[in-house]
Amino acid sequence: MSQAQHDLILQDWKNRQEIAEEMLPLLGRLYRDRGLVLLVYGRPIVNSSTIEILKAHRYVRYHEGAELDVADTLAVLKAIAGMDVAPARLDIGKLAVGFRKAGTAVSLADYLGEQLADIVGDHAQKSLEPKDVVLFGFGRIGRLLARLLIERTGAGNKLRLRAIVVRKGKGADLQKRASLLRRDSVHGPFNGSITVDEENNAIIANGNFIKVIYADKPGAVDLTEYEINDALIVDNTGKWADLEGLTQHLSGKGAKKVLLTAPSKGDGIKNIVYGVNHGTIEDSDLVVSAASCTTNAITPVLKALNDKYGIENGHVETVHSYTNDQNLIDNYHKSDRRGRAAPLNMVITSTGAAKAVAKALPELKGKLTGNAIRVPTPNVSMAILSLNLQSEVTKDGINEFLRETALHSKLSDQIDYTASTELVSTDIVGSRHAGVVDSQATIAADKRVVLYVWYDNEFGYSCQVVRVMQEMVGIRLPNLPH
Repeated sequence: MSQAQHDLILQDWKNRQEIAEEMLPLLGRLYRDRGLVLLVYGRPIVNSSTIEILKAHRYVRYHEGAELDVADTLAVLKAIAGMDVAPARLDIGKLAVGFRKAGTAVSLADYLGEQLADIVGDHAQKSLEPKDVVLFGFGRIGRLLARLLIERTGAGNKLRLRAIVVRKGKGADLQKRASLLRRDSVHGPFNGSITVDEENNAIIANGNFIKVIYADKPGAVDLTEYEINDALIVDNTGKWADLEGLTQHLSGKGAKKVLLTAPSKGDGIKNIVYGVNHGTIEDSDLVVSAASCTTNAITPVLKALNDKYGIENGHVETVHSYTNDQNLIDNYHKSDRRGRAAPLNMVITSTGAAKAVAKALPELKGKLTGNAIRVPTPNVSMAILSLNLQSEVTKDGINEFLRETALHSKLSDQIDYTASTELVSTDIVGSRHAGVVDSQATIAADKRVVLYVWYDNEFGYSCQVVRVMQEMVGIRLPNLPH
């Protein structure tokens, strides 16, 4: 390759960088001022860097066969900036590709007017009141929920993190809480600025004032003292999982509803997998469960397969990263095998995820068995679905169906799809989907299929929890284009 050709490649890269840089202020203003959550083929690009925007455009080649031209997306973005639109989730990548496929018969303004008719002018609800959120517990899931709630402060953020409730630790408790939010060994540094307000016992993160309240049990705090009202309490302690225990939160002033970030126990609490049965949440539901990370990872895929092919029966084997419930070194544990050193051993254990699927997807009740193996990795897990179907399938056919489901269905926020032959578990860290179908590992013959579904059991699950939170408080942004 000649030097001239090298120079052309470099210049093309610089040109695309400049276009992506031009997008940055538009993305920020549309989010902060108009409440538009912008994506490129399911990849959020608000608060993204120039490189992250370009990577999102390159990702499109997996679905369309070619990289998306960032200039096309910029044109769409500029056009939307000149429109009177209501808050929504807009995939500007899909809009750009759709307009290109439409050809020259229609102008960009007319195309966007048709595609965004639901949120233009008088057709949309433009004002949504912010809702107060209180995190009860501040462990792995609690801190990731905090990051998700904080990272996009603006008109599009209608869930306001007002406080966290924890047991007071010894020593510099407030400083340590802030430090754990600021740094994470798995998910990296917090994207922004964190300061500690010792006088008011609060953490200030990206301009969000978060009161740190000390209490030992649910309902022990009067939230109205801190001007917190009708709050959604998100219990991520794992200590209370039944209706009796979780209802205690509602005895405290300022609390309105409760969401459990774990499977519920007993009766009376709906287990919700967003994308599958979130429509069953009613205004009268005061206590709801977001089920487990594994249930969230597998249920959307199982629903898609059952709707298309029908599932006779099957087995779910979970290869799961070790959790805080296990011991770092061999020591006493009330559960079998979990007392053995988690970073050194694969540990066979039980999982209720297969049975829990039926709570969100009743048509699969009694059809699935399940087991789990805890492995020496700190995050990212895999579910292996071995299923007997009612219809005959091929590997190519089922992969194509799941690819289209990941891209164009109502489950596109839950199901992701990869065709990479080099992907490993650390590549899934930070995935915002409930699960990622590894198409290269698919096995299919006759009426039998084996699917491998990766999932970030911390971050991906937390994204599902936030979606349930929004549903519980009535924040329902339309997803466009349809």
